Amino acid sequence: MRQAYIGVDVGSTSARAGVFDEAGKLLGSARHPIRVWHEPGDIVEQSSDDIWAACVASVRAAMREAAVAAEQVKGIGFDATCSLVVLDSAGRPLTVSPSGDPARNVVVWMDHRAMDETEFVNATGDRVLRYVGGAISPEMEIPKILWLKRHLPATYEAAGHFFDLADYLSFRATGSLARSTCTVTCKWTYVAGEGGWSESFLKRVGLEALASDRFARIGSEIVPPGSPLGRGLSADAARDLGLMPGAAVGASLIDAHAGGVGAIGGRDGSGAEVDVCKRLAYIMGTSACIMATTVDPCFVPGVWGPYFEGMVPGFWLNEGGQSAAGAAIDHLLKSHPAHAEVSAAAKGAGIDVIEYLEKRILARNGDAGAAALLARNVHVLPEFLGNRSPYADPGSRAVIAGLDLDTDVSALERLFVAGLCGLAYGLADVIDALQAHGASGQTIVIGGGASRSPLVRQIMADTTGYTVALPQTQEPVLLGAAMLGAVASGAHNSINAAMAGMSALGRLSAPTRPQLADFHRQKRSVHRMLRQLDRDSREAMKQAPAAAPAS
Repeated sequence: MRQAYIGVDVGSTSARAGVFDEAGKLLGSARHPIRVWHEPGDIVEQSSDDIWAACVASVRAAMREAAVAAEQVKGIGFDATCSLVVLDSAGRPLTVSPSGDPARNVVVWMDHRAMDETEFVNATGDRVLRYVGGAISPEMEIPKILWLKRHLPATYEAAGHFFDLADYLSFRATGSLARSTCTVTCKWTYVAGEGGWSESFLKRVGLEALASDRFARIGSEIVPPGSPLGRGLSADAARDLGLMPGAAVGASLIDAHAGGVGAIGGRDGSGAEVDVCKRLAYIMGTSACIMATTVDPCFVPGVWGPYFEGMVPGFWLNEGGQSAAGAAIDHLLKSHPAHAEVSAAAKGAGIDVIEYLEKRILARNGDAGAAALLARNVHVLPEFLGNRSPYADPGSRAVIAGLDLDTDVSALERLFVAGLCGLAYGLADVIDALQAHGASGQTIVIGGGASRSPLVRQIMADTTGYTVALPQTQEPVLLGAAMLGAVASGAHNSINAAMAGMSALGRLSAPTRPQLADFHRQKRSVHRMLRQLDRDSREAMKQAPAAAPAS
């Protein structure tokens, strides 16, 4: 009987499931939406019960498409955004919302309510901050928990469990309270090489209560990704998912890190053993993560890490990123007058807006590299949600230069390409920082929603000078999650072995032409000007009155 493994990926707006065979071939997949609440004050919330229901719906639908029986599924793994889930000691949701709604018990990763708390934590200068690039981010969990203590003290006091969303999903599946080294190391200031949790740090930031009972509320047991949890799927979870009780469940990964696992270890056809340190993973979704694997720890200012075994066992990880990637492009396009026309045309063609624009652009410009020239006079710093790295500036905002009064589809195409260039220049900034501190590679393996775009891949190759490779699978994030189940089941003895056995590289970018490299080098200089303009304008407006005088 053919064996199968399931990967479940929870993103910002949906849950997805993929069913894979032993060789990593996708047999079936499905998606189900997740409800998101947006409130003033950069508040973004979700419901853990709603998320679990979306996981259930997507797994059941993927199983139907794959035509795989429950008995064939030997393992399952989960990945998710680094959102904070709060439960009471009995595992019931506790509100994280000013609304008081108990269903809203998840602070989403992109929620920036904890800006003041982030500044407070960073002002301590504590040693653990060395392992997050020198400055913690409001996307991480400690500032969010501190915000709850200050603003919703009843929730903070009643909380029995603070989970990263990926760990919540494995808890919901098995009842195990174990946390993954990936989540607590990359988002919680757990430092394996320096004793794990730092009680002195928690005391300095006013969260000393989290250290009680061996850090039980945030994780007493920390295990590597893919470790088998509990006795596998609980009877309740198996009934929900339509699977067999006891099926292996592997300790989870953050969503981008699952994409890294599903991508960077892929066979390249040469027969040589893969050196993961020569490959960067770039996973594009609502946000984007750029991940570098190293043998020794690299301390890179403004880039998160180094994290020991944050992604690949036995190696250190540095994680850069862009807080708005897919979200930035979507917002740019929707802001243009021609969006409604293009949206209608794309719907008529049975494709999405981005694919429709790309087809038009490539048909007219011949190749993906030359298409970048459309953006010669339009420039975008696409930081609608701040800069994650390497500048660690959550207050930065988008800047657009070169717009005119054109409202036709050609003008929208220019803006679209300029936005893609802006994302590529942000990636290049992170790569430059990594290289300056000893973390470098030769190939970028790209995954996520935009990875299938030849325009995206070529612009990034021409900007960075790296070869950009596409994983053979269309779903590297789901595959990375499924590998967790394969390892937990014993089908592979390690994540490294699962990567070698279940993944491969596909298409490579074309070599960069010298004139295109020069073009992007010049546009990057404009990109730096826009960043400085943003900084200077924010500084100037600090001197402006906070409110108009009364008349």
